Amino acid sequence: MAQIEKTMTEASEMSGAAARTVDQATSGAHRVIEKASEAARPAIDRVAAGAHQAVDKLAGAATQAAETLDVKGGQLMDAQWRFTESCRAQVGNKPITSLGIAVAGGFLLSWLLTRR
Repeated sequence: MAQIEKTMTEASEMSGAAARTVDQATSGAHRVIEKASEAARPAIDRVAAGAHQAVDKLAGAATQAAETLDVKGGQLMDAQWRFTESCRAQVGNKPITSLGIAVAGGFLLSWLLTRR
């Protein structure tokens, strides 16, 4: 009976030692992970900052391009309106000449399209 109690005590001590070894290994692994994380943090922060700057530059360029397209679109609409008004005035001032030009243009266009 004493031998069984001694064996059980030894087994309990061995399992306690094993548990302490696992705890020490776990603590060591956590320390290594923390050190690696702290060492990598500045590099990750630099990469993230660079990515943010690149996105900001792209957004600025896209905004500027959109504004330029808006202005140019307005200028094109204005030029179209002026051209239309100029044509209207020309047709109103010289209707016979305008009709002759239109008929000649129609014949020329018809001839070009039927040759194919």
